[in-house]
Amino acid sequence: MDTPFNERGVSVTRNALSAAGQVFPLRDIQDVRVVTVRKNKIVPWALSLIGVAGMIAGGVFGSPAALVVGVMLIVVGWLTWRTQDVTHRLMVQTGGSEREALSSIDLPFVERVAQTVRDALAAAAAKATTTATAPKG
Repeated sequence: MDTPFNERGVSVTRNALSAAGQVFPLRDIQDVRVVTVRKNKIVPWALSLIGVAGMIAGGVFGSPAALVVGVMLIVVGWLTWRTQDVTHRLMVQTGGSEREALSSIDLPFVERVAQTVRDALAAAAAKATTTATAPKG
C-alpha cells in the first residue's frame, strides 16, 4: 500500500507526512500528538466590558454616539465569542522541536491522521528491525 492515507490535502505514505504544504519525512518524526485549543475568552469579554463602559458613559453624559459605540462593542464581543471555533492541532516532534503540521475543527479527522502516522512509524520500525535481523546469503 503506497498511500495509506490521502484525504483533505493531507497524505501519509510509507516515507512521509504531507500536510498544509509541509513535508515531514517519517524517519525524522519522533512523536505526534493532538492538541486542543479552546476558545479565547479574554478578547470577547474585554470588548463587551469596554462596550458596557461606553454605553454607561453615553447614558450619563447624554452622548448618543458613545451609547451607540458601547452597544456596538457589546455586540462585537458577543459575535467574537460565537464565531470562535475550538481547533485541534496535530503537533509533530522532529529533532527535538515540535511543529504544527495540521489544524482543523474536526477532531476525528486529526486523530485519524495521528493514528495513521503512528501506524506508519510502527510499520517502518518493524521493517527496519526485520531487515536488520534477516540472514544474509
